Amino acid sequence: MKATGIVRRIDELGRVVIPKEIRRTLRIREGDSLEIFTDREGGVILKKYSLVGELGDFAREYVDSLHQSVGHTAVICDKDTIVAAASSSKKELGPGAPLAPERAISAELDEAISTRRAQVRLAAKGDAMIPVTAGENAAQRYAAQLIQPILAGGDTIGAVLLLSRERDASFSPADVKVAETAAAFLGRQLEN
Repeated sequence: MKATGIVRRIDELGRVVIPKEIRRTLRIREGDSLEIFTDREGGVILKKYSLVGELGDFAREYVDSLHQSVGHTAVICDKDTIVAAASSSKKELGPGAPLAPERAISAELDEAISTRRAQVRLAAKGDAMIPVTAGENAAQRYAAQLIQPILAGGDTIGAVLLLSRERDASFSPADVKVAETAAAFLGRQLEN
């Protein structure tokens, strides 16, 4: 644990305010759910709760199936981090790699997901690529991106991404339908 030097009192209702600087740094917004843990030394740990992250092993298996079906790099993310990814390039997936699980998504991708609309971006047509993870140069990494938001209970909670590095890459109508179906299926799983 890292000390911040900030001390807050608990009010009569048991509430404590998380300072704005920490909320901004950790991308905690009003209405976000926090999971509460305790450690052996009596500490209380708050962690941002992710519905999509709860899928864990299922998400990893599902993204592998997506990758095998469409042949493109496949990613499932929540509104904060990569949950699972599958690619034929193992350099993209290992610890510290661009698509490693738990890696923070970019603010641009978060904004694209928040539009609630599917987006297909093709470098061959002059579209600008969106960085998938924070600090990434998407123009050098990808030539095609398909971003399909995952909706659950009327809220945008993440996305299914299909990515390609091939210069003249595009997505077939079947690829688009696969991503759409995957996002709808994941959304329904999380509603139950």
